[in-house]
Amino acid sequence: MAANRVERWERRSEWPLSIAAVIFLLAYGLPIAIPTMSYDARVACEIVVRITWVVFAIDYFGRLALSERRWGFVKRHPLDLAVILLPILRPLRLLRLVALVGVLNRVGSHTLRGRVVTYVVGSTALLITCGALAVTDAERGQSGTNIANLGDGFWWAITTMTTVGYGDRYPVTTTGRFVAAALMVAGIALLGVVTATLASWLVERVAEATDDDQAATRVQVEQLTAEVRRLADELAASSAGPGGDRLPR
Repeated sequence: MAANRVERWERRSEWPLSIAAVIFLLAYGLPIAIPTMSYDARVACEIVVRITWVVFAIDYFGRLALSERRWGFVKRHPLDLAVILLPILRPLRLLRLVALVGVLNRVGSHTLRGRVVTYVVGSTALLITCGALAVTDAERGQSGTNIANLGDGFWWAITTMTTVGYGDRYPVTTTGRFVAAALMVAGIALLGVVTATLASWLVERVAEATDDDQAATRVQVEQLTAEVRRLADELAASSAGPGGDRLPR
């Protein structure tokens, strides 16, 4: 019963959390993208960021309260807890977008290929955007930096996630390097998920084709057996005399 309550809560809160994550991304990213933004606008964005934190905290503790085994819930959802605790540090606030990544795997299409396309495109765009925002926020204005604006941040994020690594843009701060490490790990993990999903799909298609071939072969064998039996019965009938007596040779 408790599990059903948690599932109902998650179904109802899925899209509101996704909308909150998008609003958070805008409120977090606008001051980074527009460094000349007025003080009042920055304060408004910071208020929106804090409100979204409250929304995610309510969602987490709501599910925790509805869960039958609360300690088990905490152990099964460590990333959700990190979304609440870690964003005290500004770059880690982007963890709140984890909710949006989770939704991407369940929308867009009911077919496996449709889900893969939706998940890959959405997750890739989200990771690149988050990496660009976080590294620009950490690097801009620092001594020796070569990532001066959001355009540099996006270029760095794309080359890093694709493992090209031109080296013309790179982080020099400790926070920026942590962002780089997280983006590289996330990119490799995303590639692994895509590869595993496609491999599983190919295996399923081959297995389905094999089953179809085997079924067709069985039908053909049964038809051939029936035809042989029919011919045998006709041969036996034609070799028998009137009244069922066998004709002499």
